[in-house]
Amino acid sequence: MAIVNVSDESFKSEVESTGTVLVDFWAPWCGPCKMIAPVLEELDKEVSNLKIAKVNVDDNPESASRFGVMSIPTLIVFKDGQPVDKIVGFQSKDALKNVVTRHQ
Repeated sequence: MAIVNVSDESFKSEVESTGTVLVDFWAPWCGPCKMIAPVLEELDKEVSNLKIAKVNVDDNPESASRFGVMSIPTLIVFKDGQPVDKIVGFQSKDALKNVVTRHQ
């Protein structure tokens, strides 16, 4: 699956649906966010049945505040539309893989 960019307007249709979705709350000026981007690309290739969505918090503050995102990168795992796990800060691919496979 390709990684999708999600806005406040498209959040409900892209994320709050069935299946497992990993949402990356990020900003262009955030160093750790830039570091995690290639990790998410690899994760996207390796984990089947996982959708990865990116939310730019500068452009989409509503979604970020709705889920209590205080620092970035924050990654939230959604299962069938409900947030089930939250990871704050840079993580290795293996750490992210462990979290998402727990919820599949």
